[in-house]
Amino acid sequence: MKKLQLIINPTAGTKQGKKYLAEIIAYFGSKGYISTVFVTEKRGDATEFVVNYAAEHDLIVCIGGDGTFNEVVAGLIDSGIDAPVGYIPAGSTNDFAASLKLSTDIIQACSDIANGKERKLDIGLFNGRSFSYVASFGAFTKASYTTPQSVKNALGHLAYVLEGIMDIPQIKPEHISIEANGEVREGDYLFGAVSNSTSLGGVLTLDPELVDMNDGVFEIMLIKSPVNITELNTIIKALGTKQYDCSMIDFIKADHAVIHADKNMAWSLDGEYEQGSERIEVINSHSAIRLITR
Repeated sequence: MKKLQLIINPTAGTKQGKKYLAEIIAYFGSKGYISTVFVTEKRGDATEFVVNYAAEHDLIVCIGGDGTFNEVVAGLIDSGIDAPVGYIPAGSTNDFAASLKLSTDIIQACSDIANGKERKLDIGLFNGRSFSYVASFGAFTKASYTTPQSVKNALGHLAYVLEGIMDIPQIKPEHISIEANGEVREGDYLFGAVSNSTSLGGVLTLDPELVDMNDGVFEIMLIKSPVNITELNTIIKALGTKQYDCSMIDFIKADHAVIHADKNMAWSLDGEYEQGSERIEVINSHSAIRLITR
């Protein structure tokens, strides 16, 4: 029989992973897998589990939210282990999983993994730290890591929106410069994201036609700070129509970028807090992982 490393975050979302754990083990057992269960208790546990034990298994399956999946990916990147990964989304929002159209039905997700096919995905590196789908700063970003888990569990994605609205009076633009594709852009931005996903920071979404999650490049969006109602309307129209070729948005596709910013400017990587830096290098690691999808 094949060996499966089952990594579960028991507190993610409405705790569906924990509720269905016995059924998950039984299902994979019926498909020829002996499961070893690893339960996370604190931040970084999933990464440590992968680094120390993934090489002993034929398949890794992660049950939790996008943060848990991020840790599993970090373990694979840090260790250099080339193992296939299945992701059962059981978090409060599952933005990355939504971009991949992964089922949030626990048993259906198991079936999709057991009977699916491998799909290679790009992974981002942020000053060496890996991220699965987005590194963002500015408006609404803080909500992803400051919203209490209990509120996330109760309200799901709405919790981020409400927390972000409460933060509006404190929103101020961030001054950054970015070097990409041989060009330098500099300005005051309300929001910025380096992404490999249709979801940007859990708040904005990109046109799926613009995003290929294994093309070797990021989609970089920078929203300028409006100084009048006309500029604000330009931003709203561009985001609503998903047409980003306008004066108030810098939209770039690049495999590598260097960002200069205030070292105290906080970032969110896949919904988790990341300390800022005066110089940030983001690199696209092409086809870095093998994710099993239906």
